[in-house]
Amino acid sequence: MTVAAIVPAAGRGERLGPGVPKAMRPLGGTPMLVHAVRGMLSARLVDLVVVAAPPGDEAEVLSVLASHDIGKEVRVVAGGATRQDSVRRALESLPADVDIVLVHDAARPLTPSEIADAVVQKVRSGSDAVVPGLAVADTIKRVDADGVVTETLRRSELVAVQTPQGFTRELLAKAHDAALIDGFDASDDAGLAERVGAAVTVVAGSEEAFKVTRPADLLFAEALLRERRAR
Repeated sequence: MTVAAIVPAAGRGERLGPGVPKAMRPLGGTPMLVHAVRGMLSARLVDLVVVAAPPGDEAEVLSVLASHDIGKEVRVVAGGATRQDSVRRALESLPADVDIVLVHDAARPLTPSEIADAVVQKVRSGSDAVVPGLAVADTIKRVDADGVVTETLRRSELVAVQTPQGFTRELLAKAHDAALIDGFDASDDAGLAERVGAAVTVVAGSEEAFKVTRPADLLFAEALLRERRAR
């Protein structure tokens, strides 16, 4: 089976503060997008990476990627107005022989490549949709519009979901087509898969696969990267 990883990178990342798009923010002197792409291409089972760039910036993003030692094949396509649009456009651009598709956040630049391989292996073994996840450490409560707690959820039944998320190409295309027809938007691709009736399997995630969303996350990522380089 041929495996492609889609990396949507067309968002601005407003919560990270003003400046260049989030995927292009430097981490250890290198754009986060480059780290994320390298992580996917370092996986043994990933054959191709497709980056969904801000519309009109495809050549610039391709130039940035080409200026670093990336390795395997990388393609850049125009993304959309939302993350979901970007994934759909990248999905439509994939070569016909791609059977398994990973979707990975550019904002998770330090995700170990072993996570991608574990997700692919699970899809190859028969699962239609697979996500990495971590047990939740905090107590999670459901609240109403007035901020009043209505329910305390059981931590043993909760996981924090990460990326890359893996799917058979057929399922992911079906899920995106259904969402486009219905005008439905989800926070991740697994949510779209669930909506069309797919069972989503969870594999072990990693503490290092955290998402860089706020300035404090970027500081933590810098510290982790320094530790990796020291090792």
